[in-house]
Amino acid sequence: MIRIQSVSKNFGPLEVLHGVDLEVFRGEVVCVIGPSGSGKSTLLRCINHLEAPTAGVVWLGDESIGVRESRGQLVEIPPAELARQRTEIGMVFQSFNLFGHMTVLENIIEAPIQVMGTPRAEAETHARQLLEWVRLEGKESTYPRQLSGGQQQRAAIARALAMRPRVMLFDEPTSALDPETVGEVLSVMRRLASEGLTMIVVTHEIEFAREVADRVVFMDDGRIIEMGSAVQVLDDPREERTQRFLSRILNTRADVDE
Repeated sequence: MIRIQSVSKNFGPLEVLHGVDLEVFRGEVVCVIGPSGSGKSTLLRCINHLEAPTAGVVWLGDESIGVRESRGQLVEIPPAELARQRTEIGMVFQSFNLFGHMTVLENIIEAPIQVMGTPRAEAETHARQLLEWVRLEGKESTYPRQLSGGQQQRAAIARALAMRPRVMLFDEPTSALDPETVGEVLSVMRRLASEGLTMIVVTHEIEFAREVADRVVFMDDGRIIEMGSAVQVLDDPREERTQRFLSRILNTRADVDE
């Protein structure tokens, strides 16, 4: 479904990604873990071309995202074509990014109507179904500021799903939430995983990754250090760097629980 081929990303002299290669198969859930600053979020943003890779290509099926080959070189595609490609890749950010001047329902129907040309009545029917699915029925006329963080994030998930994407990207979707609301969002994501949606999830929620991931990817310093099943990477990591990271995370969680 997704093929990341030798993707590097520079911001000026700083190289954030170093030739990353990764394949994600249809219906697979891949959780990406690693310390802050390891390139996880940048990798997600390169997948849907919110950041243009400095080198390398991202493929969705047999279509390269954001670029095409012309006379032996990669050139950027027109904005309208990139917008069409992005309709197939939903993304949920850390900070919700809902439009504050729009109601929850208006947030969800905006892109299907404006980008895909969906009739308003059809878009509204689908939006109400999604709101029920993420357990926000009755919140159609509510503005984002009137919702809790967990409710806003569930609304953001519904907004992404409204485009009927082939792949969903989650960029640390619970990092900005109060501990009490984290479970609400993870519950929705578990349901998505159980229904076979292809997902790439950047997360610090190790137990969530253990539960839902088909594979776990550990990144550090812009590179994939280790990759394998959730059991292998989280319970029996081969790389010393992965071991140190997980030990620190799990010890921190144990201190909090005490």
